[in-house]
Amino acid sequence: MERRTIEPRPGWQETVEEQGLIYPLTRHPDGSLRPYWDESAYYVFSLPEVEALEEVVEELHGMCLAAAEHIVAEDRFADLGITDPRLAGLVAEAWRRRAELPSLYGRFDLRYDGTGPAKMLEYNADTPTSLVEAASPQWFWMEERFPGADQWNSLHERLIDAWKKQSPLLPPGSPLYFAHSAGDELGEDLMTVAYLKETAEQAGLATDWISMEDIGWDRLSERFVDKKLRFIRSIFKLYPWEWLTTDRFASHVLATLDNGGGTGTTMWIEPAWKMLLSNKALLAVLWELYPGHPNLLPAYLDGPRELAATTGYVAKPLLGREGAGVTLHDPGTAPALREEPCCYQELAPLPTFDDNHVVLGAWVVENESAGLGIRESSGLVTDEYARFLPHVIV
Repeated sequence: MERRTIEPRPGWQETVEEQGLIYPLTRHPDGSLRPYWDESAYYVFSLPEVEALEEVVEELHGMCLAAAEHIVAEDRFADLGITDPRLAGLVAEAWRRRAELPSLYGRFDLRYDGTGPAKMLEYNADTPTSLVEAASPQWFWMEERFPGADQWNSLHERLIDAWKKQSPLLPPGSPLYFAHSAGDELGEDLMTVAYLKETAEQAGLATDWISMEDIGWDRLSERFVDKKLRFIRSIFKLYPWEWLTTDRFASHVLATLDNGGGTGTTMWIEPAWKMLLSNKALLAVLWELYPGHPNLLPAYLDGPRELAATTGYVAKPLLGREGAGVTLHDPGTAPALREEPCCYQELAPLPTFDDNHVVLGAWVVENESAGLGIRESSGLVTDEYARFLPHVIV
């Protein structure tokens, strides 16, 4: 693994915008606009290095599924902050019937510097973003800058194949809707959903488009409908389950949830069982089940334990996006328990390349490793001001 600098392509901003990345710049607190898509540098990996990382990702994914099985079997929903028995029962049912429910993708965030074992920082398995830039612009960048090179990137093909395989699970006779929140000002969620809609169409699926805010509730039929009052039988949403199950329509979501086998009226993708994997409590459950595993970091739910005195720790809210609410604590500091439920994970500072803190986003489609996206940040927390850099395999 190596970071190399390079001169950006003339007109790079217009190029990546045409390829679907309509948010190539990020506005910072001082009002300045700086590149989010950053092609002034790129990362290089060897093929054996990538092959080893692919094995790690697929092993971690299998371990996460085992942890989900443990949570359901041992009724540990309270550890995830799921205290509503009705919701817990539906999540458990979705898990047991997961073979009947379409499930597409997820993204592991890994700490890796090219020398030691990759360490799992978290699993974004419900609403992962940075998919567009990982699948499309960085591939075209490689083809233009390094013709004949390779990349850890089979996302596009695997997504199409996944839709083809799982299309028989969708309710027949109605389109698959794709939804994002209209509150997304940057356009990241919009373009992620648009890209996934395109892959579904390339797989031969009939699709339609709707925003979460435009989903209606028909009181007579007690079903979700679109703006033309057509029933919504299946829908992909880039809208976290923790929001979907707590907003004002939550009771309708739970009452009409199709968990496979035609038992409800609306099938949501990703399915409800992804709540088991998109929660930071998963990190602590994994450490219980696989203590000392080389690709895991110690993590606990009841406090930092020995980490406060030894390695230091990171406190992560059980639910959150883009580093929100994450705090870092150096070794030797007094343990500070947070009021909100948190996971306390060993402090493993991100590696630095040319003073940039780097995290690897390793994608899984269905159950297989599918691609890599790299983000850099100025600080130790990968937040909304992080930059995306492309990579190649040599």
